[in-house]
Amino acid sequence: MLRISRDMLIDENDIEIGFVRASGPGGQNVNKLATAAQLRFDTRRVVLADDVKARLGRLAGQRMTKDGVIVIHAQRFRTQERNRADAIDRLVELLRQATVRPTPRRPTKPTFGSKQRRLDGKKRRSDIKARRSSGGYDE
Repeated sequence: MLRISRDMLIDENDIEIGFVRASGPGGQNVNKLATAAQLRFDTRRVVLADDVKARLGRLAGQRMTKDGVIVIHAQRFRTQERNRADAIDRLVELLRQATVRPTPRRPTKPTFGSKQRRLDGKKRRSDIKARRSSGGYDE
């Protein structure tokens, strides 16, 4: 069992991990060994609140399929074990971020002083530009 938060646990049997050949540089090691981990996690198997599901879908982005399966491809390291651990860590972090409720924004009004400073700055700039034109030449 993986602990995501105080009240959220996921079973490791719900996570499917397969190994594929990694892309990118690495020489013969890349061509011979299947070290990249491909993690698949079906979010429908876990009971999540509606707001957590919505945040998870938004955070996962293209990593989540239409069926609600999160696919994480980890190929940062050269060994299967480290890539497997990296993929699980990334999934756990994604789920932790989804469980955190954002603090609601409280709209505020600008203070009288800030309004006054803004208008003073605009007036000062207007005076500078007005002094640039001499109003015509005396010939």
